[in-house]
Order: sequence, then C-alpha cells, then structure tokens
Amino acid sequence: MNYKSINFRKKFGLLDEQWMPKVIAEMNNYQFKVVKLQGDFVWHDHKDTDETFIVVEGDLRIDFRDGAVHVSAGEMFVVPVLNTGHERGERTAENDVWI
Repeated sequence: MNYKSINFRKKFGLLDEQWMPKVIAEMNNYQFKVVKLQGDFVWHDHKDTDETFIVVEGDLRIDFRDGAVHVSAGEMFVVPVLNTGHERGERTAENDVWI
C-alpha cells in the first residue's frame, strides 16, 4: 500500500489548460478532479447526480435560474451538476483523465 497524501499545489502545477478537469483520486466510484477555471462556462444541468466544488484559490460564481452562489477560496458548495452533461461543445472535457 502506498500511503502518500495528494498535494493540490503540485497537481494544479501539472495543468496547462483551463476547463479540462483531471482526476487525482477515486473513492467508492466517486472521482476527485482538479481544474483551472477562468471566465464563463456553458449553462447546463443534470438530473441524476450532484457535483461538489471546492475553491482552492480565487472565487467562483455559480448561477442558477433563481439566483447565484459565490464560493471563495477555502469554501465548497454542492450543486446538482456535472461537467457539461448532454450539452457538447468546445469546453466539454473527457472523463477519467488522470494526472
């Protein structure tokens, strides 16, 4: 067994592009991903799953039909969303890409 913690700073340092999440761990069929974001993303929704956003640095605003939430560094928010779901586009990222 390899007992080694995951260093977020090192993992983020391996990301060259924005909007392309990469897997850093897995637990009970749940994947933990890191991603660099900047600017707006495509409005989308998913009916069958939740997604957790943990902000390590910066700020994130998530818009809903009836409002918005601001998530700052050191905070997290759970919202029923997945990457881009059925909406395919230039920012649709492939699943299961590890770093």
